[in-house]
Amino acid sequence: MDLTVPPGPGVPGGLVVPDSELVERFSRSPGPGGQSVNTTDTRVELVWDPAASAVLDERQRARLLARSPGPIAIVAHEHRSQHRNRGAARERLAARIRELLAPPPPPRRATKPTRGSQQRRLDAKRQRGQVKQLRGRVDD
Repeated sequence: MDLTVPPGPGVPGGLVVPDSELVERFSRSPGPGGQSVNTTDTRVELVWDPAASAVLDERQRARLLARSPGPIAIVAHEHRSQHRNRGAARERLAARIRELLAPPPPPRRATKPTRGSQQRRLDAKRQRGQVKQLRGRVDD
């Protein structure tokens, strides 16, 4: 079953990672004991190596490897069945790929406070100072 990455920023047409590029490993899930626990391998570890992938173009591969050098590994063990953990791991891997391929946000442009906001701030400070001044001792 191939992994489908939906379209998004950095992936305008989406991606389909073939199943042959994904490595799945199964092991016993950690956690508290109970009936039929430690008898089935429900924990799923899904590994994908973008450096060896044939579905990425050079720009996407460079962006992915700059942000996450080496293979990407996802672990899922929140469900009781192996099938549901496999689905959860694949969803998380697709989300991680979209996140890594998204272009960086534009840099912040510094702005100055407006004259009105500066005036309101100073007025509020003066008002607060007057309130505190009225708390002083009363002279008869």
